[in-house]
Amino acid sequence: MAEKPSFNFIIADDHPLFRGALRQAIESMYPGAGIVEAGALESVSARLEASDDVDLILLDLTMPGMRGYSGLMFLRAQYPGIPVVIVSANEEPGAIRNCMEFGASGFIPKSLGIDVMRAAVAAVMAGETWSPPDVDLTCVDETVGLVQRLSTLTPQQVRVLMMLSEGLLNKQIAYELSVSEATVKAHVSAILQKLGVESRTQAVIAASKIENGQWQAAVSG
Repeated sequence: MAEKPSFNFIIADDHPLFRGALRQAIESMYPGAGIVEAGALESVSARLEASDDVDLILLDLTMPGMRGYSGLMFLRAQYPGIPVVIVSANEEPGAIRNCMEFGASGFIPKSLGIDVMRAAVAAVMAGETWSPPDVDLTCVDETVGLVQRLSTLTPQQVRVLMMLSEGLLNKQIAYELSVSEATVKAHVSAILQKLGVESRTQAVIAASKIENGQWQAAVSG
């Protein structure tokens, strides 16, 4: 009988070469670790639905299925016990602060060397958080209140807001989620209340403010 892996990781990025580099880095640190590679958010969700015995998720912000921070929001709400580290080419301080505000345990710019990535992963696995030392996480900008309000959405409300941003009607959302239109209406009302807005359009605009348009940009597979 095969020995159970000491740790289980998910590497979620749509670039196979980068996934391979991260895999080698993790295998050198944790020999025998179980590593699942995913090229889209849907694959991450499928793996976690099958088993949430995962110690760390390394997540790219721009792979298929990700719209802005929605994927991070969903994973943190649905699986709060699993730390998520963002590994991204986006090095904007505002994006880093937003990710940490949404519950990421770390943010690793892709431009950093492999040794720094190893140190970041080790820190998070030890229960710490990690972000680039030159980024001031205490700096407050005008979006911080909105970020905090968005972070109160439940996983289902995140799904509904993502679908609203795609222009889907209540009937279409109900079909996609296999729920009644009344349930969708209830979710929409809750979203509006939590975001402090009065219409579906305002909710989508509010979300897009911190995404620089990414929330609404459909990422093709």
